[in-house]
Amino acid sequence: MKIYLVSLACGLLVGIIYSLLHVRSPAPPVVALIGLLGILLGEQAVPVYRWLTAEASPKHSLNHVFGELPSAHDKRTS
Repeated sequence: MKIYLVSLACGLLVGIIYSLLHVRSPAPPVVALIGLLGILLGEQAVPVYRWLTAEASPKHSLNHVFGELPSAHDKRTS
């Protein structure tokens, strides 16, 4: 989760700098970002529906809506 907060903080800092310099951001308009959010949430609709309608099972888990979150304790070996 820390990486997401750092990314958000960096984005805010760059936005402030752009505003102070009176430069337009090359980022897509907000409507495009809302569309991307819709795609992300729509992608999760079927797994969420299956999870909600499945029989209760401790082994059955729901993936995070943003995919696999980075972990400082990665279990994979190099």
